[in-house]
Amino acid sequence: MADENIKQHFRPDEAPFIDQVDDWLATCQDEYRPVLTEFLNPRQRYIARTMTNSFDDVRVSQNGGWPGAEMQRLLFYPTYYQPQESDFELQLINVDYPLKFSELHHRQILGTLLSKGLKRSAFGDILHDGDVWQVVLSAQMAEFVRQQVTKIGKINVKMKMADMAEVVQPVTDWEEVSTTVASLRLDSIVAAGFNYSRNRAKTIIEHGLVRVNWETIERPDYPLSVHDLMSVRHAGRIYLKEDNGITKKGKLRVSLAVVHA
Repeated sequence: MADENIKQHFRPDEAPFIDQVDDWLATCQDEYRPVLTEFLNPRQRYIARTMTNSFDDVRVSQNGGWPGAEMQRLLFYPTYYQPQESDFELQLINVDYPLKFSELHHRQILGTLLSKGLKRSAFGDILHDGDVWQVVLSAQMAEFVRQQVTKIGKINVKMKMADMAEVVQPVTDWEEVSTTVASLRLDSIVAAGFNYSRNRAKTIIEHGLVRVNWETIERPDYPLSVHDLMSVRHAGRIYLKEDNGITKKGKLRVSLAVVHA
């Protein structure tokens, strides 16, 4: 179990993940071999990197198939080891569908994968460059997805294996926002990111329309931390990039990245 002093630096609900990271680090150190994780979100990777820094004989690398990947696998490894791309066991799949007669959306592909019983940690980013849709998966799950996913919504699709070198550069519409907030409460950040009133933000959170790091959170006062990723149904996503300190009036300066649905 991780040292309780470590857990004091993170949220109480992150304790199980901290224990998991502690297990990965211990295995790497005790068995003197690399340890590969599932796909982790930005906040999880921040926690894992922070914990790795306290180990002199363990290093960590990350890979999600492309440089800006939101979901990435981590590889913990002893100092003697030189990580290779193949160590991350990634597989790219192209979504083949009748482009001229139908339209796919990120949420449809995500929902289909989850409906097949996959955990969010079993696959990485869903990429789109304007024409091509791709999914980054763990190599062990790719054949299952290829066989099981034949429809996305009402659209017939074929999931075709592709080489990782064929990964597209996704269209990104993230907007950088620097603002001040009263606190790092969830309702405060949602309101700031989408220019909502606090009451509106509070209501949509209580109605289960907001996820933090892929988990539905219904507490408006839920405390956020740097590297948290929020998804607001029908609105878009917010990434809490930086906490830039306190203004003279006691407000918090924050840097957000916002993408609108």
